Amino acid sequence: MKTIALIGYSGHAYVAFEIFFSQGLTVSVYTDREEKKLNPYGLKWLGDEDEISVIEKLKDYTYFVSIGDNIIRNKVSKKLINVLGNPENALHKSAIISRSINAGFGNMFAPLVIINPQVQIGNGVICNTGCIIEHECIIGDYAHIAPGAVLCGNVIVGENTFIGAGSVVKQGVTIGKNVIIGAGAVVIRDVEDNKKIVGNPQRII
Repeated sequence: MKTIALIGYSGHAYVAFEIFFSQGLTVSVYTDREEKKLNPYGLKWLGDEDEISVIEKLKDYTYFVSIGDNIIRNKVSKKLINVLGNPENALHKSAIISRSINAGFGNMFAPLVIINPQVQIGNGVICNTGCIIEHECIIGDYAHIAPGAVLCGNVIVGENTFIGAGSVVKQGVTIGKNVIIGAGAVVIRDVEDNKKIVGNPQRII
């Protein structure tokens, strides 16, 4: 079985490493623009994934795009998918995931995540520590549901959208693409594309 390469190696990658470790899987290498001085897991640096020679090396591994920024993760993932195929999903052993969800590839399900029935999750989504995604939600590609966020039933989240830590989204709300929901916000109405939302109740900034 191939070992796993992390694409990007900083804080988000550390979480990914621990998730794969919980599954009994081996992460052995990473790519990044430069070799990291801080290397807590002793991984081998392959080089910058933008280089053709490094992409050739990556063919010896399965891979996971461990980049927290939604836009960059989206761009890097799509480039690598064209050459290497689909990335792995990272599923922590403590996550509680309904058997009825429909999820794509390259997703992170961090510790203590709860995802209830009939949820649809795209590709490259981060479901971060302790978030709750209730029944029949739809999460677009490369979204990030931050630690402790709660999405009530039938919520729709658009591509590249960030749902901040500890925020709550009321049932049935639709949130557009490229939206930022601030930490602790309470979202009770639909949100258009490209908006920034904070507060309880929500307001645009």
